[in-house]
Amino acid sequence: MRALICLFFFLSLIVSNAQDTDEQTIKTTVGFELDAVPYIFNGYYGSVWVGHNHFRYRAVITNIDTPDFILEDGFTNNEIRVYAAIVDYFFKPDFKGWWIGPGLEYWDAEIQTDAELETAEYNNIIFTLGGGHVWKFYKNFYLNPWAAVHLRVAGDKEVRVDQSTFETPLMIPEVSLKLGWHF
Repeated sequence: MRALICLFFFLSLIVSNAQDTDEQTIKTTVGFELDAVPYIFNGYYGSVWVGHNHFRYRAVITNIDTPDFILEDGFTNNEIRVYAAIVDYFFKPDFKGWWIGPGLEYWDAEIQTDAELETAEYNNIIFTLGGGHVWKFYKNFYLNPWAAVHLRVAGDKEVRVDQSTFETPLMIPEVSLKLGWHF
């Protein structure tokens, strides 16, 4: 959580220090996004970002209940809280069109077996690489279909719960649709 507070502070400094350089205006903007998938699965997603030139710096907080059909047989109630810092690059100006971006995420999670006797906690550090396309449909309101691959780089590989072992996936693909707006 301290990392997110530091990131928000850093991003606010970028916005407050935006200025003209060499008679060329450097565009800095602030925005936010909501993502559809976590809401579908009883969770939430919020992202605030600062954009400068072609770069967008995002801070993300998410909570998602992984659907049982995605989990290994015998496991349920996999709730994941995600805290992320991501840097995106837009190929066009004004934060529209195609983008790509890497980031780091901290996953704080818990899971149960189908017996629901115990709840085991686990944590992972995830490297993420995503990309998508921002389509502005009204002024600075936009839709952002996107895809990403999440790669576990540190943390719990095996989680002991009841008499079973849950193996955290090494790689997780994801696709979704975001709705956003920026100043």
